[in-house]
Amino acid sequence: MRKVKMMRAAAALALAVGTMTTVTATQAQAAEAAASHGCASGYVCLYPGAGWNNDRPTHRYYTYGAHNLSNMYGTYRIFNNQTGGATVRTCTGYNGTGCQGYLPPNQYIDKDMTPINSITLQP
Repeated sequence: MRKVKMMRAAAALALAVGTMTTVTATQAQAAEAAASHGCASGYVCLYPGAGWNNDRPTHRYYTYGAHNLSNMYGTYRIFNNQTGGATVRTCTGYNGTGCQGYLPPNQYIDKDMTPINSITLQP
């Protein structure tokens, strides 16, 4: 009887581990599918030039609020891959002052970043 209980416990453990592996793989696949041009879901990504830089953003932002920029000159592609309707704005001043326009989710713009000193992410 004890041997049967041990075999049942081992089978239950194997089933649980297999289920966890499947759930983890599914979650990883979903996250990868939500990434676009190397920009993870929920992020705002910047790429140098007017292109996708081989899907390698040079800057990534995730948290809401102002993000100060430095040494960014010329054209950058700004891609808003945020979710839930969150937007991004570019600002001529630091700390999110002098902001202009709203870039909605799943959109990008090629912009001269020379006069831009910060960006803001907002819900």
